[in-house]
Amino acid sequence: MLFRTARNIGRLFVIGRTLARYNALPETLPQTAPGFALFWRWVGNAKEPGRVGQRLARALADLGPTYIKLGQLLSTRSDLVGERMALDLAELQDKLPPFPGAQARAIVEEELGAPIGTLFRSFDEVPVAAASIAQVHFAVTAEGREVAVKVLRPGIENAFERDIDLFYWLAELAVMVMPKLKRLRPREVVDTFARTSRLEMELRMEAAAASELGDNFKDDPTFNVPAIDWDRTARRVLTLERIRGFKVDESERLDAAGYDRDEILAKASASFFNQVFRDGFFHADLHPGNLFVTQDGNITAVDFGIMGRLDRATRTYLADMLIGFLTGDYRRVAVVHFEAGYVPRHQSIEVFTQACRAIGEPLQNKPLSEISVGRLLAQLFAVTEQFEMETQPQLLLLQKSMLTAEGVGRILNPDINMWELARPLIEDWMRENRGPEAQILDDLEAVVSTVRRLPRLVNQAERAAAELADGGLRLHPHSIKHMLDRWVERRISERVALWIIVVLLTVIAVRVL
Repeated sequence: MLFRTARNIGRLFVIGRTLARYNALPETLPQTAPGFALFWRWVGNAKEPGRVGQRLARALADLGPTYIKLGQLLSTRSDLVGERMALDLAELQDKLPPFPGAQARAIVEEELGAPIGTLFRSFDEVPVAAASIAQVHFAVTAEGREVAVKVLRPGIENAFERDIDLFYWLAELAVMVMPKLKRLRPREVVDTFARTSRLEMELRMEAAAASELGDNFKDDPTFNVPAIDWDRTARRVLTLERIRGFKVDESERLDAAGYDRDEILAKASASFFNQVFRDGFFHADLHPGNLFVTQDGNITAVDFGIMGRLDRATRTYLADMLIGFLTGDYRRVAVVHFEAGYVPRHQSIEVFTQACRAIGEPLQNKPLSEISVGRLLAQLFAVTEQFEMETQPQLLLLQKSMLTAEGVGRILNPDINMWELARPLIEDWMRENRGPEAQILDDLEAVVSTVRRLPRLVNQAERAAAELADGGLRLHPHSIKHMLDRWVERRISERVALWIIVVLLTVIAVRVL
């Protein structure tokens, strides 16, 4: 414990020195502690240009890969850092100098267990891209297929684990010093960051994510995923089909090649909607460098290290909320928050409706092209403290993805709002998933699930009846209440639960009598 504390304090000194050198903290913070103020004046650089969020982004880039990823996560947390800083951090790029090609070759040979000459006919020494976690080399397989080979940075796993331990330590310390921060669930935020980053550093998991996303769109030619070369993929090496095309932010090249940018935007909007609402599995890092327009005018995505998942209940909440804000139905927005359990029941739904109106009403008189759903979500998160609304980790990646997707949309056509393009799809999805037919299917699924469990439940009831008859089981009223609560927690419908209880009581009565 002492070693951990000493190590983390030493690391904090390095971080503080870097932040001071970039003048990367709010001006009021150094004055909160006299000792820190002296340190700040000693190493600080008051001449560093830009807003504090821009300076912080440069400092995090200087600190290395883990802090770049942390900055990207913080860009989704306007409730923690403020909307302006969140937008500045959203511009943080994870481009780093490449490591030597010889090291990349050695990692490939070690991971795949064969000389690189037998695996590839050619392997480019200079990477085509170098990011915080890995870099990419073009190659040609022994069979003559053009591929892209992603290689993990040497030593990145150990460096990341040291930094994650520091973040957990800081989260625990923050809650201890300021208990009110518990509402923001800082440890869960670190959990989310650690989980997604560890998955990003396990390239077989990235390959699996790409494969799943590709299967979801196998019948949709407008959105494509490169094929995975599983024989040349391992924990630290990922080999996939090489993609040729234009990046979506290469507007002049797209225009020169005769592509319709509005059509591309429509395809991008539909594909993002289908990922989020239809499948509940979405690419969470769709910046322009990861989206290509291929020769047939369709979209191909790359880099599947950061993916998000949403269950059906969360997707329904999102659809209700988006439709409510777009149509100005703020009561609907408030109701879905209460129904989802995001806002405690003791809060006033009327006051929360008023808060939603304060966020959404300024959008009603703006052109659709100026409406950002990502920023709207950020503003909604920013008012959560007033209503004791806990942070929802499953929405963090989505909000970041929405901001990134909107940036792509503005590049393709700044006069068109991609969410308005997707609105008919959202409304159709709502009719299919919230209408009477969908409700009947939900009830049937609950009944079928319960029927499948009935034999086991009857056996348990028989054992309980036998113990009752033998005098070996006594049920306290609190125990009965706890059992009933468990029924509710398992989301069995009230009618089905009532019939099951009747059956169980009948069985017990028969056995006892």
